[in-house]
Amino acid sequence: MKQRLAILGSTGSIGTNTLDVVARHPERFEVFALTAATQVDLMLQQCLQFKPRFAVMASVPHGKELAEQLATQGSTTRVLSGEVALAEMAGHDEVDAVMAAIVGAAGLAPCLAAARAGKRLLLANKEALVVGGEVFMHAVREGGATLLPIDSEHSAIFQSLPEDPLTWAGRVDKIILTASGGPFRTRDPITLRDVTPEQACAHPNWVMGRKISVDSATMMNKALEVIEARYLFGLAPDRLEVVIHPQSVIHSMVQYKDHSVVAQLGTPDMRVPIAYGLSWPERMSSGAEALDFRTLAEMSFESLETRGHPERFPGIRLAWDALNGPVGTTAVLNAANEVAVAAFLERRIRFDQIHAVNVETLAAVTTTVPQSLADLLALDAESRVVAEQAVARLGV
Repeated sequence: MKQRLAILGSTGSIGTNTLDVVARHPERFEVFALTAATQVDLMLQQCLQFKPRFAVMASVPHGKELAEQLATQGSTTRVLSGEVALAEMAGHDEVDAVMAAIVGAAGLAPCLAAARAGKRLLLANKEALVVGGEVFMHAVREGGATLLPIDSEHSAIFQSLPEDPLTWAGRVDKIILTASGGPFRTRDPITLRDVTPEQACAHPNWVMGRKISVDSATMMNKALEVIEARYLFGLAPDRLEVVIHPQSVIHSMVQYKDHSVVAQLGTPDMRVPIAYGLSWPERMSSGAEALDFRTLAEMSFESLETRGHPERFPGIRLAWDALNGPVGTTAVLNAANEVAVAAFLERRIRFDQIHAVNVETLAAVTTTVPQSLADLLALDAESRVVAEQAVARLGV
């Protein structure tokens, strides 16, 4: 039988790459639901091509616009709107697998719905773990969901670990996440105050959305990935390491107790981890180019400290600070960073002030142990208010 998919965030980079992989295997997959925020035109094209039973837009006006356009095309796709509909699709009885690719804390509720419903959950939403933490992992365990990481780094780690999760802690020495270093790896840290949004979004290796591109430029994406790895793989923070690997060929590594290292290599193409998640435990064609070692000039590695740390990438250390802080601190960090990055993209603060907003917010917000989605959302909202206040004080 075909695997029925709900793709949350289908118009984003992960969503479009997922549909590209799905289109290559029509005999294996059926698109049951697509969801998006505001991109009506692209959602219209996707609905006409993949004919999902449901399409969900974030707002009623966008949903109405999509429904009207689909009607003129004779489409039978039913259009829904809002957060409730989003969560309903993630946990729908007829859905086998959920691609969770909504950017930001907005993706937390549908991820929880999919986890509680015991879905095969392909996780590309960092915030489910960074914000949700143990609340999310509890939902995964209680619902019996199958959690498969889609971020290239976490997929690489997953592929490099033993099959039995119960043996991870006893056999693994540490996990090593690789980072490209982004577009400013060799730039003089003093000049970072002059970085423009356009420069920050020009990643040398990956094609990504604007928010994650800025996170890559500040290395906050790697801080968030360290937090994700802590929850995904259950190792203590001091057994998580980051190394700069500019070529983005090795996507991450696992060092074992005997000091042997297992790594996953490939071209920097998100269709590879997507295809692996969709087909696991099997393998199938992704559409990505094969890695050609005959033309691979070099693979080099650098310590974070050798490139001017902490002046260049101060945000990376916030991962360990947050993990070693009170429960909920990682949610505060995520909210502050979302606000700070948005402010930078809107040219309300400088590039180098993103870190300052994060640090100020972490210092100002007192956390209590979150027990539910409501607690997480309340902590997220409070942190955003404090971060906006920091932006207002620092604003250019």
